[in-house]
Amino acid sequence: MLLYNVTIGIDKSAEQEWLKWMRERYIPAALETGLFLDSKIYKVLHDDNESTISYSVQLFAKSITQVVEYLDKYEPALGEELKQMFRDRHVAFRTLLEEVI
Repeated sequence: MLLYNVTIGIDKSAEQEWLKWMRERYIPAALETGLFLDSKIYKVLHDDNESTISYSVQLFAKSITQVVEYLDKYEPALGEELKQMFRDRHVAFRTLLEEVI
């Protein structure tokens, strides 16, 4: 099992709009590709005095081939949509993890 993880730091002022977009657009679009088995969103717990909130968006796949196909065919458009909607209000980094146990 592989985990494609996108960690997002989003400005507090855009948090609810971003969560709505993730729940209604990004996650459904990623799952509709048929390349992922499940998804989860976790809020990163940290000091409330910061101006951003961090989330871990997780997509689970059976093989690296499926993740690569997603990254090649689907992620560029969704990533661009994210950039356009939340320009200068977010940062993101991606990690691919392999289950070992």
